[in-house]
Amino acid sequence: MRSYIFKIIFISVVFSVLSCSNRHKDTSSSGLEAIKERGKLIALTNYNSISYFIYRGTPMGYQYELLKLLADRLDVELEIVISNDLNEAFRKLNDNECDIVAINLTVTKERQKLLTFTNPISQTQQVLVQKKPLNWRKMSRRTMDKYLIRNQLSLAKKTIHVMKNSSFVDRLINLENEIGDSINIVEVEDYDTEQLIKLVSKGEIEYTISDKEMAQLNQSYYPNIDIETVVSFPQQQAWAVNKNNKELLLETNKWIDSIKRTNLFAVIYNKYFREMNAGKRNNSSYISLNGDNISKYDKYIKKYSRIIDWDWRLLASLIYQESRFNPNIKSWAGAYGLMQLMPATAKRFGASKKSPPSVNIYAGVKFIKWLNKQLISVKDKEERQKLILASYNVGFGHISDARRLAEANGKNPNIWTDNVDFFILNKSNPQYYNNKLVKYGYCRGEETYNYVKEVWARYKMYQKVVR
Repeated sequence: MRSYIFKIIFISVVFSVLSCSNRHKDTSSSGLEAIKERGKLIALTNYNSISYFIYRGTPMGYQYELLKLLADRLDVELEIVISNDLNEAFRKLNDNECDIVAINLTVTKERQKLLTFTNPISQTQQVLVQKKPLNWRKMSRRTMDKYLIRNQLSLAKKTIHVMKNSSFVDRLINLENEIGDSINIVEVEDYDTEQLIKLVSKGEIEYTISDKEMAQLNQSYYPNIDIETVVSFPQQQAWAVNKNNKELLLETNKWIDSIKRTNLFAVIYNKYFREMNAGKRNNSSYISLNGDNISKYDKYIKKYSRIIDWDWRLLASLIYQESRFNPNIKSWAGAYGLMQLMPATAKRFGASKKSPPSVNIYAGVKFIKWLNKQLISVKDKEERQKLILASYNVGFGHISDARRLAEANGKNPNIWTDNVDFFILNKSNPQYYNNKLVKYGYCRGEETYNYVKEVWARYKMYQKVVR
């Protein structure tokens, strides 16, 4: 009876939400052609040590890497939206705030009434996560099993914390009927499955339910958890696509069916679910899941970014673009250090090849401060920052040329996107570099165009996941 009432209420509420969202939906944003016209695939995924995270300044994750491949197939950029709330994820999908939800969603009959699933990407089973007894390393397997739940009947009257609105809730409700007894199901709103596993390891809750792959990965860095008790049959996992976008569904299904047969898919899967160094990676202080760190130089990046009134994450993104946080790297042109300063520029602002990383960052920041002074007439802070990034990459002279060309051609010299960027991109064209307004001649502007785009996109990613 409880299961029947729960499902009726759940379906009624969700259909009510969907019918309201449909009335307000902007259908102009749906369709594969619309995605290609806007030039980006908007994908929602969750934020954890599998799906999406930042590690040593680099966006990573199983879902992220697969989404990048899909976006490449569609020949568009990828924009990531993160949410660990399934209700919010489904709402955003049906309100056209994203094109696809790239989470390993368990395919169930109830969900199929509400969502349009892709072809299955993987299979999994649900397992019980419980803490091993004290001194478990000294126990035999038979002795340890006496302290652990090994029979699903033993779940009767137990309290199990699970992620709110997850498929684990449905499974536990069905399990109540199967064992003929009640289970105290606690739906937790502010924690995802990975966080709940951590609470089990710390002894703050007794049990949770997880997909087997997530549980295996977490066991690599919480060895005191047991994940051997299976509580479900094998289940299909898939992504969900906006129900109005049949073209995207068709194209995604073709891609899924082809990618699953490749070695690349196996490499990506093993990288996040099988490699033994996963625990080391996820315990690193330089993974965004663990707080505020991007690199080992964050202390100096935060300190010196205040000199130029920049968000430190933007400066970190620039440094990553320049050197991948490697202070010993040297370019073919002679630039060196974290900030990749040319020798003359480094000397002008107080650094040398022998300077420690902190001094190299400080010199780079002083160079940025100088560029800011040259562009002080640009009142919009973000546009000035983009012009500074471009100048840092290719030189202030070339950006000045591009701004003059923009103004002469009816564009705004104080706006980068779709204005100055067009002329730096085309400064390798004789039509532009031979113009009498151009003082610094030919420029291979594609590199600078992509430089600004990549630094800014990474900065936006850092903003989402690093405080």
